[in-house]
Amino acid sequence: MPPVLNCQSITRHLGSRVLFEDISLTIEEGDRLGLIGPNGTGKSTLLRILAGVEEPDAGNRVVTQGTRVAWVPQVDDLPASATVEDVLVDALRELPLEPYEKITRAAIALGRTGFDDTQVRVQGLSGGWRKRLSIARALVVEPTLLLLDEPTNHLDLEGIYWLEELLRTAPFACVIVTHDRYFLENATNRVVELNRRFPGGYFNAAGSYSTFLEKREEFLAGQAQREETLANQVRNELEWLRRGAKARTRKAQARIDEAGRLMSELAEVRDRNRQSSAGIDFAATGRKTKDLVIVDGVSKSYGEQKLFSDLSFTLSPGRCLGILGANGSGKSTLLRVLTGGLDPDEGSVRHAPHLKITYFDQHRETLDPTVSLRKTLAPHSDSVVYNGETVHVASWARRFLFQSDQLETKVGDLSGGEQARVILARFLLEPADVLVLDEPTNDLDIATLELLEESIESFSGAVILVSHDRLMLDRVASILLGLDGRGGASFYADVEQWKSALQRLMQEEAQEKRAEKSADKPATESPTPQKPKKLSYKEQREWDAMETRILEAEENLVHWKSELENPAHAADPQKLQECLAEVNAAQAEVDALYARWAELEAKIA
Repeated sequence: MPPVLNCQSITRHLGSRVLFEDISLTIEEGDRLGLIGPNGTGKSTLLRILAGVEEPDAGNRVVTQGTRVAWVPQVDDLPASATVEDVLVDALRELPLEPYEKITRAAIALGRTGFDDTQVRVQGLSGGWRKRLSIARALVVEPTLLLLDEPTNHLDLEGIYWLEELLRTAPFACVIVTHDRYFLENATNRVVELNRRFPGGYFNAAGSYSTFLEKREEFLAGQAQREETLANQVRNELEWLRRGAKARTRKAQARIDEAGRLMSELAEVRDRNRQSSAGIDFAATGRKTKDLVIVDGVSKSYGEQKLFSDLSFTLSPGRCLGILGANGSGKSTLLRVLTGGLDPDEGSVRHAPHLKITYFDQHRETLDPTVSLRKTLAPHSDSVVYNGETVHVASWARRFLFQSDQLETKVGDLSGGEQARVILARFLLEPADVLVLDEPTNDLDIATLELLEESIESFSGAVILVSHDRLMLDRVASILLGLDGRGGASFYADVEQWKSALQRLMQEEAQEKRAEKSADKPATESPTPQKPKKLSYKEQREWDAMETRILEAEENLVHWKSELENPAHAADPQKLQECLAEVNAAQAEVDALYARWAELEAKIA
């Protein structure tokens, strides 16, 4: 495959610290490259360099002629007052397109990303829909290379499944920074890990994520064997030197030089093989109570929307309740009800006497970005108290992979993953009967995710976990509670069972809607979509409304063509220009709807 972008000997520093050094990377057509690595190794920085947003301290970035690069950052910069259509049309401002062509492209991209209303404003979108809009803004320019930085953050599971399918069938190359292991497995065909454990600072392997793991383990096992071999060789050379080796002959001097080289190589390999991991160990109170939280017939609505109803279960020590559902389905509301922050409309929630609950906040509102790491970890002294023991703040910071020279760094200057580790460090200081983890996985690197999973499994109290990380839910949750956003709440054994149930529900709703349309509407000659088989919930809704939208758009086009041909406007150039603009816009909408219809139809063919 021909390359679309090539980086040679890229180096980047953060102050006096080297993020990465002498990285060479080629992106080819068809690449779906997953970029992983520990927090703070510079993944987002490298992605910005690939995007041309930042310059490296050394090295070169070469983009193949004709390549169009689009970048979706972790934090969007979408204008709050603009409509979603405005955002996409503005993204096309530098392309040589007519206004109606830009509107058509925008409508198609918005349809692909699940937007039914092109005039909704950005300020009214949830975090998940803002992420979809950021992706749509990148797609509308028809990129050759798409760069995505933590794209699954804020997406619900339905959105993650949608994005996986989009990338699997995409005609463009892409580079994805993510720590979602199922996503890596399903959406990539090559993985690169930035890590000083490897020579050159990175490890590159073609294939799925599981294939990458196998190749990485083989390499690390070989590297560990190399350390053992070098240690034996160095030991032999040192014994020879102790016997009084003389450097008067050329042969003896060469052997002394070789001994020095072996010792240097051994030190380098040992340094690479030395691993550090965050020390996550949740502190329980040791309570022996059998029932910590008892939920009996609980229901809650938000306005006219029923979030969940008649919900009953008991949370006991050693159990982990995983909660999942689409954005807006009521997960955060349910957490507030379970923890006593909000009263249910019906039913009751009873806590064991003097129950201690600690809460991991997904929004990180507890962090002050202007305060140093030192003061954030230990606000009142130079130490913290953990499990009854006093620990110096520098030692506590090292437990979470922070270096001593980072203690005076402002929290706002830390990476997203490093900030997540700061919250975990504060979180662990409070003994608890119940841990409430609201999206704890955002921005954490894979090694820390695995340690977090192990810590949850070994915690003696109860855990309530809200997450979109399917692997974590499958691994640690004793039972899953799925909210469907329509008032339903059911229990499932694993994520795949929940997904199958949700698909059945969507199909039933689609059949009911088609039955209602057949009963209410006369036959029409306009195109009528057949029964879809492979559409997501949002696409299903879009498909069901397609006939009506096409009819309305065609009626609007006929109206403005009639206005354009109206003799009364013949002597009014300004009115003619207005009518012509409306005709072009109406035609663009009709074209976009038919193009989107064809795209959906291709999915179910």
